[in-house]
Amino acid sequence: MAKTSKPASTDPVIARNRKARFDFAIEETFEAGIALTGSEVKSLRQGRASLVDAYARIRKGELWLEGLHIPPYLEASYANHEPLRSRKLLVHRHQIRELLVALEAKGFTLVPLKLYFKGHMVKVELGLAKGRKHHDKRQAIATREAKREMDRESAPRRR
Repeated sequence: MAKTSKPASTDPVIARNRKARFDFAIEETFEAGIALTGSEVKSLRQGRASLVDAYARIRKGELWLEGLHIPPYLEASYANHEPLRSRKLLVHRHQIRELLVALEAKGFTLVPLKLYFKGHMVKVELGLAKGRKHHDKRQAIATREAKREMDRESAPRRR
């Protein structure tokens, strides 16, 4: 019997923080694992999470994700989780040291950009970001609209 191979697909994204790329200038991104309970994973498999007010910080030499909202899993019994609890991020110690230097010296912050499944594990993509001022946001909007207008003008010529 011949084996059927699974098609190569991208990892399913659970949640994105779309406003982060607008509010912050992302300098560098990296991937971190996240320590979750069983009811949290089941709730995430239903596609229920919000990264809107989430951020990451270093506490006592460990990286923690704060403000990630994972609603309670409805079918769980007494072992349900708190929706806004702090969750530990799993990264190497040398990465934490590098992040600590960047966060203290350069005025950066850690912003979660997306939450996704990689195999059977839940991963979070963090961005080392610097906050944008109001005029920087307007400039980003202007360049995006100019690019969109150029694409719109060149689209009929391609056909």
